[in-house]
Amino acid sequence: MKIAMWSGPRNLSTAMMYAFGNRADFAALDEPFYAAYLSGTGIDHPMRDEVLAAQETDAAKVAATCAGPVPGGKAHWYMKHMGFHMQPGFPLDWAEDCVNVHLIRHPARVVASYAAKRENPTFRDIGFADQTRIFDALPGPVVDSADIRRDPEAVLGRLCAEIGLPFDPAMLRWTAGPRAFDGAWAPHWYGSVHRSTGFAGAEGDLPDLQGEAADLVAQALPHYEALAARRLR
Repeated sequence: MKIAMWSGPRNLSTAMMYAFGNRADFAALDEPFYAAYLSGTGIDHPMRDEVLAAQETDAAKVAATCAGPVPGGKAHWYMKHMGFHMQPGFPLDWAEDCVNVHLIRHPARVVASYAAKRENPTFRDIGFADQTRIFDALPGPVVDSADIRRDPEAVLGRLCAEIGLPFDPAMLRWTAGPRAFDGAWAPHWYGSVHRSTGFAGAEGDLPDLQGEAADLVAQALPHYEALAARRLR
């Protein structure tokens, strides 16, 4: 089985990759289209040069890798993808042979978390319209990060049942520190996950955002709510 997990940034996506990557039967792949996205758009992101040096920038070659055999002799492959990385003209047909899963998070939490790592995020940066676009092209189960953090065993168990995969308790706990499958950008973005040994507990109240940040949340909210209505419960 190949799982293509689609999300936007700051969506619990790295913790989910660690959960699946902690299974003995899974290989993991971290945002393989990131360098192709940076190269194609020219956008400036933290550690841009390191990402471009570490990854393939030809989207067609990346797609061929994703369509190829599961590495390391593993039975399954978990691929973490950002929807906004899939620029016009990037191949997407490889994902038709994957189990496509969609990971969402309330935009107020996304904006607050993203702004702490990269100032003045734009609507494109947080990826909500692209999540809708990818879901329309590649529908599949939707999971909300708040539900996972509230009860990871129950929600991951339901997700595994939905996609025909036996649940493995190894998904709930891992050792602290980086992973060999981390992307080159991990030193900037993955600090909290590297300190973790499992999913953090339930989140508190939504952050109180003002000004441009609140406007960004309002723009993203309809996309989030449309997918949240379909989430596994």
